[in-house]
Amino acid sequence: MKKIYVIHENSEWTDHLIKRLIKLELPFEEWFLDRGMVNLDELPPEGVFYNRISASSHTRNHRFAPELTEAALVWLEKNKRRVVNGSRAIRLEVSKVNQYMKLNEFGIQTPKTIAASGREAIVEAAEKIGTAPFITKHNRAGKGLGVQLFHTIEGLKSYVNGPDFEEPIDGITLIQEYIQAPEPYIIRCEFIGGKFMYAVRVDTSEGFELCPADACSIEDMFCPVGEEKETKPKFEILDGFNHPIIEKYEAFLKGSGIDVAGIEMIQDQKGNVYTYDVNTNTNYNSDAEEKAGKFGMLELAKYLGSELDKI
Repeated sequence: MKKIYVIHENSEWTDHLIKRLIKLELPFEEWFLDRGMVNLDELPPEGVFYNRISASSHTRNHRFAPELTEAALVWLEKNKRRVVNGSRAIRLEVSKVNQYMKLNEFGIQTPKTIAASGREAIVEAAEKIGTAPFITKHNRAGKGLGVQLFHTIEGLKSYVNGPDFEEPIDGITLIQEYIQAPEPYIIRCEFIGGKFMYAVRVDTSEGFELCPADACSIEDMFCPVGEEKETKPKFEILDGFNHPIIEKYEAFLKGSGIDVAGIEMIQDQKGNVYTYDVNTNTNYNSDAEEKAGKFGMLELAKYLGSELDKI
């Protein structure tokens, strides 16, 4: 029997989707690809194969999940199976350099960035970029891994030569101009089936780890009785969001073999829009969705079901 196969390495990020598939009575099976084998001489089963492998898999002791998954995806594609977020998508997931080059190909502006390997090269890259403040980030990251803000070269030198330096899993650190927004927030645009679903306003005042999954949410700080105050939610779905860049994003996704993604953008003081991250293992925040009455995992499950019907 044909099924929906959910390829992943983190059950916490897949639980909401599984619940939706069950509610819609769609046949499915989970492929947990943290390790194992791909028999290239066998034929894959019939169905729709949805890839949810994340660039941050190594932080969950699944170091080679993306590499094993790419092997499986290539095998599936060679055998003409329907793959959602296939081998081209995973190559963008695990490399921001790949992301930026592909985004630029579709006329989408990214921040000025230099890729460097080695501590000396990181400092040289910061000197070459010529702007302050600037940030560092991992080329293969997810969840804001390795993101640090620096105002001086000396501060960077102390970091890269000190005990707190985080070595990227692929050895490549990105040095990037810091985009100063008028207000501390970014916009994350969500797409299913390559089409825009909704945009989320994400408060960045508490830092750079912007994963919207419930498992990544920052708990409310303790507030003593009598000192309660109203606070804005960290994630807020924007009603009626419409921006010219959406059309460019959809063209980029189509040209990159990406069906499901969250794309993050920021606007500077002059109104210029910069795109800095494409997440093909997108998650959704339940509090924001409940308030807006929009549900990403439900729409995703429906989309996978419609793709299954085409087989």
